[in-house]
Amino acid sequence: MYITSLIIPVPAENIDAYRTWAQMSAAFFKEYGCLEIVEACEDFIPDGKTTDFRKAVAAKPGEKIVLTWQIWKDKATFEAAEHKMHDDPRMDAAGAPPFDPKRLILGCFTPILTMGRTEL
Repeated sequence: MYITSLIIPVPAENIDAYRTWAQMSAAFFKEYGCLEIVEACEDFIPDGKTTDFRKAVAAKPGEKIVLTWQIWKDKATFEAAEHKMHDDPRMDAAGAPPFDPKRLILGCFTPILTMGRTEL
């Protein structure tokens, strides 16, 4: 299992547009081997003394934090898909995302412990 995750500041008025954009993107990612995608909009994000989700992405007033993660079979599958997807002209057909992509945070992770998931 291999996990990619993003933290994205999305203007509150663009959440519905983001959902539509994410649904289209999820179908595209599935085609390239992504096993699962979760898109979650903030419900409670406390202000941290040193750092927090908002500070991490330089969120502006009126922006909601979206946390998303993708589950891939393994790192090799993700990396192969990443190269192919960037060459697929449909990637550009998705249009501009309804958020500022310069402020999102991307991370890729190898699990060290899982609970409740027996296989993928």
